[in-house]
Amino acid sequence: MEVFVKSGSPEKQRTACVVVGVFEPRRLAPAAREIDRATDGYLTKLLRRGDMEGRQGQFLMLHNLPNILPDRVLLVGLGKERDLDDNRYRDAVESLVRHLDGTGSMEAVVYFPELHVKGREIEWKVRAATESGALAMYRFEDYKSKTEKSRRPLRRLTFCVPRRSDLREGQTAVDQGLAYANGVSLARDLANQPPNVATPEYLAQKARALSDEWGLKLTVLDETQMEAEGMGAFLAVGQGSVHPPRLMAMEYQGGREDEAPYVLVGKGITFDAGGISIKPAAAMDEMKYDMCGAAGVFGIMRAIAELELPINVVGVAAAAENLPDGRAYRPGDILTAKSGSTIEVINTDAEGRLVLADTLTWVQRYEPRVVIDMATLTGACLVALGKQAAGLMGNNDRLVRELADAGDETGERGWQLPLWDEYQEQLKSEFADMKNVGGREAGTITAGCFLSRFVEDVEWAHIDIAGVAWKSNSNKGATGHPVRMVSQYLVERSQG
Repeated sequence: MEVFVKSGSPEKQRTACVVVGVFEPRRLAPAAREIDRATDGYLTKLLRRGDMEGRQGQFLMLHNLPNILPDRVLLVGLGKERDLDDNRYRDAVESLVRHLDGTGSMEAVVYFPELHVKGREIEWKVRAATESGALAMYRFEDYKSKTEKSRRPLRRLTFCVPRRSDLREGQTAVDQGLAYANGVSLARDLANQPPNVATPEYLAQKARALSDEWGLKLTVLDETQMEAEGMGAFLAVGQGSVHPPRLMAMEYQGGREDEAPYVLVGKGITFDAGGISIKPAAAMDEMKYDMCGAAGVFGIMRAIAELELPINVVGVAAAAENLPDGRAYRPGDILTAKSGSTIEVINTDAEGRLVLADTLTWVQRYEPRVVIDMATLTGACLVALGKQAAGLMGNNDRLVRELADAGDETGERGWQLPLWDEYQEQLKSEFADMKNVGGREAGTITAGCFLSRFVEDVEWAHIDIAGVAWKSNSNKGATGHPVRMVSQYLVERSQG
């Protein structure tokens, strides 16, 4: 779908459909009032007659109104004006796009950027509308033999800003919104693939395709090269699978050659049965989503390349498959990580941190400015924060706050959890330098403490997306979290 920005009066738009808002109870938004004046009170009469109350989720399509140029006018219920916050605004755009897609209107001009959303300016409203509108059209139907497609799908969306002076800012917002949406869609596409397709080798092929398309420098390590690097923790996780591990590093250079890069690391367990510490059968199919961190790195790299940010970024995907097998690693094994540290395996289902530990050590060769890892790391994060927020941790409070702020800006929220030294005590081992789990208490935090031991000399943040990376039940599918959060963080850093 194409997205544009313009300014102008709603009654003068030569378009298949103009979209305007109605607040509860029966109050016209500014653009709707302009149409009402041009049509001699047509909308007011409808509302007085009770045709629409303005409740959120209500739609009323009007055809051939007098004295105006649009073919149709779609009235969208927005609820009470004082309740229009970030989430309601995004939801309104998503629902109107899905509604329009079934009406035969192949293009529409939308007057939502004029609406008052508490604390939000034009740029935010256009960007959020662009993201939400584009993602409302997302479908993953690669493996369906028959799909339902609209005969006349929505192909073009134009957001109207109040003043011509808003156009430049609006165009920047459209560009960012489309880049974020494209990145999210790529992350969703990768994560939604079935695990018999999306193996570590498959991800390496996708890294090659992405790098070729966007001019990224690609490095791929196979199991032999990883063994030469001393990545004993990473390799142990993949021992039980016929699909060997892969590490992919995609380098984007938008800044000076001597400028330290931002390094992103994504956990890419393409299927996690838990290994010898096997998971229960219920919902095990969803363990294909254990590579959502790596999928997020792919999406972020696409977004920043599309935006041509003037910074350097390295995106690293650490991919392996965790299965039980005669060769699989066991509880009780002691592994030697690339850092030289020894790790006692207590639970083979705590594999993501092992893959990340070696990868976090490996990326030090880039002399990074910042390292941010993202991973579906702990079920404990879902228990702690539910499906509303990712867990944020790190060794630098400013970095964690900046990520949290970027999450608030994009609707991919995160909440900081502590990494106090006292939690490190839970990782003590009688036989090795550390255990790979710290017990039931504070499971998300002790996982973060484990990772912190491999990034001591660099600013680092960890994003645990276990609760927000995918949805179950009728809306099942990957969300693309945290593509927008991290992309926004990088956009803000690129602006100085």
